[in-house]
Parts: sequence; C-alpha cells; structure tokens
Amino acid sequence: MKVIKTAPHVPTDISVEKINDRQIRVCVSAFESGYAITLAHPIRRLLLQSSVGYAPIGIKIENVAHEFDSVRGMSEDAALFIANLKNIRLVGQAKNPDEQLVVHYSFKGPAKLCGKHLETEGVEVVDKEAYLATINEDVQLDFALIIQRGMGYVPSESIRGLIPSDYIPLDAYFTPIRKVVYNIENMLVDGNPNFERVVFDIESDGQVDPQIAFQEAIKTMHAQMHIFSTSMAHSKAYALEDSLEIKDLVRKVEDLDLSARCFNCLDKIGIKYIGELVLMDAYELKGIKNLGKKSYDEIAEKLEQLKYPVGQELSPEFKASLKARIDKLKSEDN
Repeated sequence: MKVIKTAPHVPTDISVEKINDRQIRVCVSAFESGYAITLAHPIRRLLLQSSVGYAPIGIKIENVAHEFDSVRGMSEDAALFIANLKNIRLVGQAKNPDEQLVVHYSFKGPAKLCGKHLETEGVEVVDKEAYLATINEDVQLDFALIIQRGMGYVPSESIRGLIPSDYIPLDAYFTPIRKVVYNIENMLVDGNPNFERVVFDIESDGQVDPQIAFQEAIKTMHAQMHIFSTSMAHSKAYALEDSLEIKDLVRKVEDLDLSARCFNCLDKIGIKYIGELVLMDAYELKGIKNLGKKSYDEIAEKLEQLKYPVGQELSPEFKASLKARIDKLKSEDN
C-alpha cells in the first residue's frame, strides 16, 4: 500500500570496519533514493580537502643555493633529495600545533638515510623505511626543515613569504587522506527497493586515524551548513523588525491619547513607545510607580483596541525584534 510521507526517512544504521591502521570502511543506511549521493560527495570532498596534516614547507641545505643545485658527496641532487623528502610523512609534536617547527639535522657518511633518521624531539615519522638519500664517506650533510600544520595543497610560490629568505620553499602536501572512495548500493526496506546504502572506503597516510578524519569532516560539514540556519534566523528577525505590526508598535505613547495622569506616569519612568507597554505583562504594568487601577485599565483598554491585550503571548522572535527596534530608536533619541 502506498504511503504519503511528510518527511524523508532518516538513516539509523552506521558501522565502521577497521581494515588496518590506515584504512576503514564506513557503511551508512538507509537513505531514500537520491539522498545518499547528496551527502556522500561533499563528505568525500571535505575528507580530501579539509583534513589537517603536517608537511615540510621549507628546507635549507648547507652549501646549496637552490633546488636544482648538486649536493657534494650525495648520490642524489637537491631536486631528487627534496622529492624523496616530500614523500616521507612527518608529524609535528610542537606544544602549539599551529606554529612552525624548525628542525636541524646533521649526518656523517657513509650512510643510507631513511625516514627513521628524521625522527627527533618534536618530530614523529610515519614512513620510517622510506628512502631519503645516500651520502658518501667523509661527507657531512647538514640541513634544516620548517614543518607546519595545514590542509590541502599549497604551492611553493605561496609559501615563499612564510619562511626566511635563506630557505628553499617547498610544495606542501598537507592532506593526510590518500584515498576516499564511496559506493552506493540499493537495499530493501520494508519491502521497498528504493532505498540506498553508502559505503565509504577511506585510507590515510598514517598521520591521522581515518575514523577521526571522517568525524572531523562531518563536523566541518555541520559548521559550513550552520550559516544557513543563522542567516535565515537573521533574515526572519530583520523581516519582523521591518513588519507593519512592529512599525505600528514603535509609535510614540502620545498616539494612544492617554489621560494626562496616565501619560505622566509613563513619561517619568522613560516609557516612550507603545511597544514597551506591549512587552510588559500585567504584573509589570501594575508595578509602575503611581499608576493606579484607573490608569492601568485605561492602558489595557488602549492595547486591547490595538489587538495586543495585556499578557498576550508573543513569539520570542517577535519580542526580540520589537525590543531591538525600540532600543535603536531610544539610542537615536539620546
């Protein structure tokens, strides 16, 4: 039997399978047709572009002027050495993770240098066996790295101004996520075949746990979407503030044509606008100094005529907009 819906089905099942330390599989279901890809594609994009990782952004090699120079006593020239270096994933351990970390190295030959040789206080190496360079006997290799935390890819020309002039800027590959693949599978829900399951396969380079990266991507998505709820609320408040109802309530109290005694009671405590009376409940109105029962009844009658009887329930948005408009007018008066 066909059912008329008033809201889409909300997924309730999620499972995370750990393939290894760097790979996970995430399954989420059940989505109505079309909803799975609507969410899966931006999540993939956020994982690849917004995940935060570490990368060397600058290098200074003793007696090397530029990246196309040769390095005395090393099998590799500077360009190949730098290429090997960028393939080794480093994780900074600075107290402030957003600060640049400067690390100095000195090696004596003969030696075959690998990722593990870059480990030092403040730096952890993920790819410990990754090849770096070979230096000959009676050679000393001295170099310094600047390591920073970031996201995405930043070309060397954009980094030039972030490092000292005697350092060679490096293309920075911050992204710790190597691969994100998603598949959308059909599934049966209550006899209906038009439901879908999305399966993510996520692989990191070892800098971060892929499950944590997935959770951070979801947080980023929520943060990006939040602007719509806040802006819509702001637009609603603006529309209320500019509405005919509020314009009617920001007229001066004199327009109510109150008796002199009643008007003077309000004037003495600084009530200038009709909306200020509308925002008061019966207890607050009766508490106005020297406002007797007759004057209270007079105000209540006038507000009744305006279709805003004393004690009427107003929406929080309407009350906030009315108060904001009155505060603005009072500040302009002063």
